Amino acid sequence: MSQFDARNLSLVMDLYEMTMANGYMSGNSPETYVCFDVFYRHNPDNGGFAIFAGLEQVLDYLENIHFAEDDISYLRSLGIFPESFLERLAHFRFSGDIDAFPEGSVMYPNEPILTVHAPLLDAQMVETAVLNQINHQSLIATKAQRIVHAARGRGVADFGARRAHNMDAAVYGARAAYIGGVASTATVLAGKMFGIPVTGTMAHSWVMYHKDEYTAFRRYAETYPDCAVLLVDTYNVIHSGIPNAIRVAKEVLEPMGKRLKGVRIDSGDLAYLSKRTRAMLDEAGLTDCTISASNSLDEYTISSLIDQGGCIDSFGVGERLITARSEPVFGAVYKLVSVEENGKCEPRIKISETVEKITNPGRKRVYRVYNQENHAISDLMTLYDETVDTSAPYRYVNPAKPWRSRSYEGFSVRELQQPVMRNGKRTGPAPSLKEIRDFVARQLRDEIWEEEQRFENPHLHKLVMSPAYYETKMDLLYRHSEEYTNRHGSRG
Repeated sequence: MSQFDARNLSLVMDLYEMTMANGYMSGNSPETYVCFDVFYRHNPDNGGFAIFAGLEQVLDYLENIHFAEDDISYLRSLGIFPESFLERLAHFRFSGDIDAFPEGSVMYPNEPILTVHAPLLDAQMVETAVLNQINHQSLIATKAQRIVHAARGRGVADFGARRAHNMDAAVYGARAAYIGGVASTATVLAGKMFGIPVTGTMAHSWVMYHKDEYTAFRRYAETYPDCAVLLVDTYNVIHSGIPNAIRVAKEVLEPMGKRLKGVRIDSGDLAYLSKRTRAMLDEAGLTDCTISASNSLDEYTISSLIDQGGCIDSFGVGERLITARSEPVFGAVYKLVSVEENGKCEPRIKISETVEKITNPGRKRVYRVYNQENHAISDLMTLYDETVDTSAPYRYVNPAKPWRSRSYEGFSVRELQQPVMRNGKRTGPAPSLKEIRDFVARQLRDEIWEEEQRFENPHLHKLVMSPAYYETKMDLLYRHSEEYTNRHGSRG
């Protein structure tokens, strides 16, 4: 049974999606095919890229969306929908097509990461749910990747559930964090649902409950001799916690033929305390005992701790990961880009006084362009029916500098959008979560420039256009500008 079937989320939508759908139906246009693109405008934290996550939950929603009797009764109680529309909803199933980047793709602003090609009624009603899943999980996956990058090969665990905005945010945030490279989670339900390795140490309350710290450590080690990680900062790390941990290692674990696996520090000056702790453990012969740290960490504090020479083997990251505290809004949007007229997809464009809000119109294809060393050098947007000839120099237009003549030579391309749903059904099985996670790591290791991965002033990855696509967009802009001027006159 799908996780979706445990509760019907079909009404996770804005009311205007329903009112628009009813309006289209009354205007005899609900079966007209349209395309909507999902894209975003800025990378979180002024980074060089983002990580696409949440696709599996989008497809789950679309395959299972339906309106139960109590949903119909509630909509009827609003008094704004005719019975003919409610009857249509009672038999509704999503029947459209979805093309999308593979989940885990490195992505950049203003390119269509997911396209809905569906009857107008279908496409209009799924907007909020699609954006909800992509915005949340892409945000957390991107933040997680930044934190993992900052850790420079040291382990990172998700400790964020208790600070998440609700239970769903904790569970699906853990999924997204794993996609972004986090090695494990403390959230047990996420481990059960998604197969993420679960991890945990001990609580301060365990130490405080017992009559003294040594007794707490001893009883914990006796209970979990194969995986004893002791929380050493309840009272005093240097003068109490570490001496008692060493004593337990010598008096309790070693006679059992076991080793103390690790200690965790959850407060104080983590760089200083970890260096003192490492020296004390090494002097006691516990060179294999690891040190983990937690306490309001993010990519910047982790980078600072490592730069200070902190002797930390792994990090537990909570609130600043699971809430993406530094920039908690991803900002993906859902915009109409084409309408089918007489069997042909006619482009639509949104024009704004804010240039960045002008949309890229029409159904299109997006390619990642690689040099001969297989490094990604830009992304290329073309008309849907164009082909990219890689055997000869290929001219492109950079919309930020359209007057410059530029060409690719000795290059290859990979089409980014792939068919993932046809007629409301998935085209194939989803990759495992580990496969998605490995895909992220492989792109960052083999394809994406290190300069794009730095936190400060990252290199900006270009999104360029084929000349034909650029001309199509400019023609639409000029046409609408002329129409506006003819109706309203020029304001100078």
